[in-house]
Amino acid sequence: MATHVITGAGSGIGAAVARRLHARGDDLVLHARDAGRAKELAAEFPGARTLVGDLADPDKLSWAFSHQTLPDRVDSLLHIAGVVDLGPVGELTPKTWRHQLNVNLIAPAELTRHFLPQLRATRGHVVFVNSGAGLHAHADWSAYAASKHGLKALADSLRHEEHAGGVRVTSVYPGRTASPMQAKVHQQEGKEYDPTKWIDAESVATTILMTLDLPRDAEINDVTVRPGR
Repeated sequence: MATHVITGAGSGIGAAVARRLHARGDDLVLHARDAGRAKELAAEFPGARTLVGDLADPDKLSWAFSHQTLPDRVDSLLHIAGVVDLGPVGELTPKTWRHQLNVNLIAPAELTRHFLPQLRATRGHVVFVNSGAGLHAHADWSAYAASKHGLKALADSLRHEEHAGGVRVTSVYPGRTASPMQAKVHQQEGKEYDPTKWIDAESVATTILMTLDLPRDAEINDVTVRPGR
């Protein structure tokens, strides 16, 4: 039975991945931003463990984890949580920049640092759920795209550093996916949100599980998923 540490399991892609792994009997360690959210996740996924820490304040993650029991075994670390705030460069404040960089880039780096010893021991897998914005930046997406371009660099560097030891690293680049985040994006864009036009979160979850279940003789470094309708 594999053990997976998952961020963003409360909704969207993260929830879809957690449901699939939970249904097949894998061991889940679900990250939550606070104790209340941890209680909700524990109720939704019976038997799962939780890990509390605010990704928006990565400087305090080490302190938070020192007061909790980290799993001895980790087979995969799935970075799925993310935040997005759109706006032109001329209007984005340092606070908005920092929030997206903290949650989308610095916190994944810090979580990875904490769990690398366990991942090295299992020859495990780190999956970064990135975005199409991690490959191409458009107007009003500068801060979010910068955080996701940085996440690509983090994944690429980590892959080179850990490949010889057998740790696999995958970046997944979904296009627009039906989720609460996408609803927020449409609201910020001033557009009507129709979830039927976009990728189902379950389809992205299928992609992620495919990368995890790939035989050990191969590794998917990067995979792009785009709406098929």
